[in-house]
Amino acid sequence: MLDIKLIKKDPAAAAAALARRGQQFDLSTVVALEDRRIAMQGELDALRAKQNEASAKIGQMVREKKDPGPAKEESKRAGEEVKEREAAFRAVEAELEGALLLIPNIPDASVPDGKDETENRVVREWGTPRVFDFTPKNHHELGEALGILDLKRAAKITGARFSLLRGQGAKLERCLMSFMLNQHAANGYEEVLPPFIVNAASMTGTGQLPKFAEDLFKIEGEEYYLIPTAEVPVTNIHAGEILPAEELTKKFCAYTPCFRREAGSYGKVTAGIIRQHQFNKVEIVKLAKPEDSWAELETLTNDAEMILQKLDLPYRVVALCTGDMGFSAAKTYDIEVWLPSMNRYVEISSCSNFTDFQARRANIKFKRDAKAKPEYVHTLNGSGLAIGRTMVAVLENYQTAEGNVRLPKALRHFMGTGIIRPAGSPEAEEPPLDL
Repeated sequence: MLDIKLIKKDPAAAAAALARRGQQFDLSTVVALEDRRIAMQGELDALRAKQNEASAKIGQMVREKKDPGPAKEESKRAGEEVKEREAAFRAVEAELEGALLLIPNIPDASVPDGKDETENRVVREWGTPRVFDFTPKNHHELGEALGILDLKRAAKITGARFSLLRGQGAKLERCLMSFMLNQHAANGYEEVLPPFIVNAASMTGTGQLPKFAEDLFKIEGEEYYLIPTAEVPVTNIHAGEILPAEELTKKFCAYTPCFRREAGSYGKVTAGIIRQHQFNKVEIVKLAKPEDSWAELETLTNDAEMILQKLDLPYRVVALCTGDMGFSAAKTYDIEVWLPSMNRYVEISSCSNFTDFQARRANIKFKRDAKAKPEYVHTLNGSGLAIGRTMVAVLENYQTAEGNVRLPKALRHFMGTGIIRPAGSPEAEEPPLDL
């Protein structure tokens, strides 16, 4: 949520900053509501003072042994008026908050201007895409041939865009999760296992509600939602709290399943397990002081990149332009991994600084010392990484002409083998298990 004081101070400047996203925002409504709220606050304060005076007059009349009846009537009328004005004031506050909740974050000045993903800017590349001496298969062809991916039975169990991993496929998913969590824990992130179901307040705190309700799975008859990402429960760990400055930066990592309706995915790649209604992900989250958050974004992005480097998977980092950036973000880097079957890079992580946008919604503050006024923290998060897409990248980049998959060194110890081959296939020399 944007600071209403920032908007009211210079509505034209705020609207111009938001217009960089490619949309026009009329901020006159929120400014008018804030003006009305301030005026009503003054009237309410005056009425409360009047009520207090009437109450004090009752005591004075009693002490003077005079009839307190008129004073009581005056106090009663003042109290009733205060209640009416309080109800009207709360209604205006709610209307103002509702309007503010629909306004996105202002892009940082360093974010490149652009209308869509075609105008994102490549920041750096790592690794060289492999040149195959055979025609590489896509991940679902490989997975089905190896007997580790069963999309047909998943569709029978549930429906389209769900997957069933079997044998070494299920083990690879689990090993990738452990590998990622171990790496992030070694980098100082506290591992947490949060609830996979959250309330509406948590969804509102990170910006999924009210704007993106159609993309969420809501539990019928309850104000509970399946999480679309671990960002939601983990960011809200300290919702409504004031943290001591010495505890910042807080760093969390978490594995969770994620559930998304993908209502806006028309035209996007959905084959295999690239875009699912349910998928697993490891998330990294930070709560930082405002002056530290931009440096923390760089290190958070580097921490996500490290996973791909250890798996020796080619990737690139892209700075999203204003027109492609998420609702809550002030700046985002996408990490895109190379997929041979598509002959292009595909997003595997988004790393964002939300500045104080989420913290205002979730009311997460800190104090620099005992006498200091509380300030809002800055929140950051990124995928570290999407496990399914990492599996896709491993299968496709490490496939052999025989249809096997020679695992990257970093995973061999976890898997207890250096190669995935169809069950019952002839044994072949395996790569060593050394890390």
